[in-house]
Amino acid sequence: MRLASYNIRKCIGLDRRRDPARILQVINGIGADVVALQEADKRLGARPAALPREMVESETDFRPVALDETGVSLGFHGNALLVRKDLAVTRSQRIDLPGTEPRGAVSVEIGGRVRVVGVHLGLLRRDRRRQLAAVEDQVNDALPTAILGDFNEWRARRGLEALHFGFSVHAPGRSFHAARPVAALDRIALSRHLELRDAGVVENRPARVASDHLPIWADVA
Repeated sequence: MRLASYNIRKCIGLDRRRDPARILQVINGIGADVVALQEADKRLGARPAALPREMVESETDFRPVALDETGVSLGFHGNALLVRKDLAVTRSQRIDLPGTEPRGAVSVEIGGRVRVVGVHLGLLRRDRRRQLAAVEDQVNDALPTAILGDFNEWRARRGLEALHFGFSVHAPGRSFHAARPVAALDRIALSRHLELRDAGVVENRPARVASDHLPIWADVA
């Protein structure tokens, strides 16, 4: 299974244009089965979707997981999950996270065999530690689990201590800033039931303009 994560910055590219079609072009080129998105919704007002649901359904092989309670958002606290239309979603969940800023995580179970959790962690390390502990508490069972997203952590190991016993954390490469990548902020953590086969960062020309983050991907067995 190929998993991907992409902070789409509310579909605003480095040219300051909001272009959802460009984001979908990048996503379609990854070849993923499940995509975790961050900043998929606008933050003000009712938090309407920056990436319209109808565009995802008509222009990709994905369907958005049902996570929204507002009727206008694509996800929860900006976190959304896209799943290929031929995969069976058996359960989805919103996870409230502690911290200085309002944050949340989203979870989906595919065929009752694997769980994928999308996160966008806080800007403060003490918050990130608490948030990862809260996520691990929610997924503390035998179901193989992948946690991926914008971890917002510049250091290789610090701030990730909550996952050290149950998960292996991988940084596929430098994904931020898209114009000149210097930091591996986007990561994937795998439970002991999952094996990382390959991983990387999408660095093609569309991805370098569509957002300030580059997408990451991982092939998992």
